Amino acid sequence: MSKIDVLLKNYEKTISIPWRDLAAAQRVIFAVYQESDERRLKAKITEFELATRNLNHGWVEFNLTDTFSEWMHSQRYAKSYYKNPKLLSNIIHKYSDYIEEKFRRFIDSENITDEDVVALSGVGSIFGFIKVRDLVDRLSPMVKGRLLVFFPGSYENNNYRLLDGYDGWNYHALPITCNKII
Repeated sequence: MSKIDVLLKNYEKTISIPWRDLAAAQRVIFAVYQESDERRLKAKITEFELATRNLNHGWVEFNLTDTFSEWMHSQRYAKSYYKNPKLLSNIIHKYSDYIEEKFRRFIDSENITDEDVVALSGVGSIFGFIKVRDLVDRLSPMVKGRLLVFFPGSYENNNYRLLDGYDGWNYHALPITCNKII
């Protein structure tokens, strides 16, 4: 059984547990997998959706992969930022605002209920621009149901490391890993 298959099995068991009375931060699930398995995970996302729907929960996916290029394209001085990336440090905080607003519009358009799962994919694409923890803190209160974050990195001793590149941080999300079947 592949590590992504183990992650899927663990997700199925976790998503079957009721979550109605949990606070927003407690409804967040981090599905942690090795960054080298990114393509395998993307190929299996529909299986996560199927597992969710089989348990009578709705499913929508919000993909972060293209958000940086979309945001940059909307910037008045985009060409200058590409020529001199150091200039981005003056406006990079607006990228979080852009994602938050795009996510809000997405949530509003999907009519999501407290029984639904919102999957957040493409998290690795924000590496170096936004901290996942900060983004999840901004997005999770908008989700009435569960927020599932597909997280390419590691989880060890209550610490998450995105792409194994940052020093870890502690976050109160429920971790699901692919190390062993729960």
